[in-house]
Amino acid sequence: MFLLQSAEATRPTFWRIGPVGKAAFYYLAAVAIAVFLLGAYRRVRSYTQGAEDPQDRLANLPGRTVAAARTILSNRTLRDRDLRAGMAHAFVLWGFLTLLIATTILGIDMDLYQPLTGESFFVGDFYLSYSLVVDAMGLLFIVGLAVLLYRRYAARDGAGDRLWGRHTSTEDDLFIWALFFLGVGGYLTEGVRILGQNYPDFETVSFVGWFVALVLEGAGMTPQMAVDAYPVVWWSHSILALAFIAAIPLGKPFHMLSSAANVVASDPDAGRRLPGVPADLEATNAESLDDFTWKELLDGDACTKCGRCSSVCPAKASGRPLDPRDVILDLKTYRESRDAGGESVPIIADGGTSVVDGETMESCLACMACMDACPVEIEHLTSFTRMNRQLVDQGDVDRNVQDVFQSVMQQGNTFGDPARERADWSDQLEFEVDDAREQSVEYLWYVGDYPSYDDRNKKVARSLARIFEDAGVEYGILYDDEQYDGNDIRRIGEEFLFVEQAGYHVETFEECDFEKIVCTDPHSFNTFENEYPEVDFADFADDPMMGFDVEDWDGAPVFHWTQVVEDLVSEGRLGLSGDELDYTVTYHDPCHLGRYNDEYEAPRDLIEATGCDLVEMPRNRANSFCCGGGGGGLWMDFDDDPKPSEERLREAIEDTPADAVEKFVVACPMCTTMFEDGRKTGGFEDDLEIVDVAELLIEAVEAGGPAVGGGAAETGNAGTDATADD
Repeated sequence: MFLLQSAEATRPTFWRIGPVGKAAFYYLAAVAIAVFLLGAYRRVRSYTQGAEDPQDRLANLPGRTVAAARTILSNRTLRDRDLRAGMAHAFVLWGFLTLLIATTILGIDMDLYQPLTGESFFVGDFYLSYSLVVDAMGLLFIVGLAVLLYRRYAARDGAGDRLWGRHTSTEDDLFIWALFFLGVGGYLTEGVRILGQNYPDFETVSFVGWFVALVLEGAGMTPQMAVDAYPVVWWSHSILALAFIAAIPLGKPFHMLSSAANVVASDPDAGRRLPGVPADLEATNAESLDDFTWKELLDGDACTKCGRCSSVCPAKASGRPLDPRDVILDLKTYRESRDAGGESVPIIADGGTSVVDGETMESCLACMACMDACPVEIEHLTSFTRMNRQLVDQGDVDRNVQDVFQSVMQQGNTFGDPARERADWSDQLEFEVDDAREQSVEYLWYVGDYPSYDDRNKKVARSLARIFEDAGVEYGILYDDEQYDGNDIRRIGEEFLFVEQAGYHVETFEECDFEKIVCTDPHSFNTFENEYPEVDFADFADDPMMGFDVEDWDGAPVFHWTQVVEDLVSEGRLGLSGDELDYTVTYHDPCHLGRYNDEYEAPRDLIEATGCDLVEMPRNRANSFCCGGGGGGLWMDFDDDPKPSEERLREAIEDTPADAVEKFVVACPMCTTMFEDGRKTGGFEDDLEIVDVAELLIEAVEAGGPAVGGGAAETGNAGTDATADD
């Protein structure tokens, strides 16, 4: 057994190199480290030129670092959507880190421990354990790289296709091949040494190197030839390693550091809450690179060009001119050009003369799919919104969107309809909905624009009212004092109108007596929950253009209605037995309820409570495909092919593991609108029906007993429903 020989087990680091060669190596190593440090310093210095970030990105740095280490070492974000690529990258990461640590340990022994003590710890059991671990992890390193090389060059028609794009360059090839040859070169060096030393018995622990030695010998290499070849092999491997170290800050290899830093500095609430805006508009828009924060600049360097964001983007899938990866890398390329003395151009404008074209940003649906898919926590939506604000400031906004802005300013809603008609949806109810302005209620129900004014979604509002009534919920609405919440116009870039709407609602809320807020629309739920509490109202209170005096808001518990009703059902307050309906249905996760706020189960629990057989589409929960209505998409006219809503309905019909999906269930008024449209334009009218969870519940309650709330249930297709509005 090799363990009996452990006292003699070791290897000379500079075997056959000599004193001159050793001195030359140390000189080159010093040069490589100096180049690395200088390059890294210049990178970090460029970040300091960015604007101050509104979030404290370095708060609780030890905790952030530990959390980031868990994320990075587990490769969780990579495995979630592509297990094969995720595991391959994990092998590369674990192997690289092991080899880095092993090299560091060797350096400590040679350059610190031996000079100080006159002894070496790189012997015996330590050496044997060291060699076994390094060989095993190095093998994982090469296997992982081989898989990634195959996907990159051979699987172009599959998942590997997303690795290629406008910013793919020679440096990408050099990076991955350099890593591969570093791994292979290390084993080749080891194998030549083992053969040249006539197979020391203890080196069986270096099982990969031992195998390489056997292969070399079988190919005709003698021990003497190995002795003669070793210096050449050793120097080739060493120079490649030192060149790689020096090149890390100069190109793509730097993402190994910047990506880790980006994960450490990430904001877990990014996207669902946008950065606050000072009243003076300082560093709010995107007039120049100076307006971008240091974190946004770091995002560019952190990008690995993996294309995961692009592969899940519904705008790109629909043929719109948006590729999230390209936008981030376009900004990075422009920054590098400016650092090198290049010409200054506008960050964003219409007409193709800017870094990013205006139509590109108008295409964004603010669905956050890109951010959810990104393994290195790039916060696309923050930068995208910044550029949208610049478009608004320049007046380069879609005409339909301008009309929406005018409607909100003049009527307080996106439809441009009179405020006095806001609660007309309740006229068909057999009971009176309480006025939250006049009496105390448990739930202040924010109905929202679409359930208030859109005929199809008025049915959802009435269904939900009947659910509340039947369950004995103490609730009330604001009637004509309710206005648009501001969520989507903010993501389009109209920041000040958003603040004005937020201030108006906070003042209105403070005049009412309630315990909680419940929202019909996930968009409203998100903005009340995550964004209103972040607004610095005091900064705007003295602005004569703002119609509010409130200076702060402590917030209130905010719920999406499915969360509230889930509790009601579990308490038995709707009298459901769980077998009332027998439809085969599928459920679409709204972006603002799912990805934005991590609520996936409440709607599903309610669907299953009706007795329906719920089958999942391939893309569900965090991987859900956007309907196309977010980020102003509901108001813009794009020549999509196919429309996001059509693609999603096709997925429900063709890709779900069911013979026939009868109903396509939603929990967002905007989704209802988009899918009703997609059902018509995509030719799916005879294939399935669009229903809200609330409508499904009402049908189930009616099937199990007396009519709800004293009124008839409004179920079935919106176009054929006997209870449709006149």
